[in-house]
Amino acid sequence: MDSILYLHGFHSSPYSAKALEFKKQIELNHPQISVIAPQLAALPQDAIRQVTEVAQQFSDQLIGVVGSSMGGYLATYLHNEFHLPAVVINPAVKPFELLESYKGAQVHPLTNERYTLGDEHMAHLRDVYQPTVRDGKLVWLLQQEGDEVLDYDQAIKHYQDCLITCEKNGSHAFEGFERYPNDIVEFFLKSKPTR
Repeated sequence: MDSILYLHGFHSSPYSAKALEFKKQIELNHPQISVIAPQLAALPQDAIRQVTEVAQQFSDQLIGVVGSSMGGYLATYLHNEFHLPAVVINPAVKPFELLESYKGAQVHPLTNERYTLGDEHMAHLRDVYQPTVRDGKLVWLLQQEGDEVLDYDQAIKHYQDCLITCEKNGSHAFEGFERYPNDIVEFFLKSKPTR
């Protein structure tokens, strides 16, 4: 069975509005495709190991990866590492800079996990930074200029060689995401590698 990996953002979960909407539409319109949506570990090195292991475990059935915010950063890493088609939604381009202000004691707002972010965790994120995209034809950026968390222009520049859909206004949550799941599936099926 074909599968799509969905990666949520920092301090989010597989039960976020976008993740649930994506899973709902895939189940309804593409029952032949399963959605793998893990709860990502809070610590960067654990999350990186986690998504790498999932990509390896399901390498024979993954047709693409969808990533939102920090999930977009990890999706870009997986694209480059495994040549997986990817759709990135308001992605974090350099989370090791963005999360500097989060260093210290943290409580995950959804899982209540207590953990501490430090310099070593920023280094783990920096280690998998992808300065370029391996194959722009296989990556689709969904971006809204009204993103109140991330600089949308940074994403536009970083993914300049990719397919780009940039909408005015919107928010970091990506307003109106329900318009896109079926198009995402079509993008992946069109890009599906021959095995």
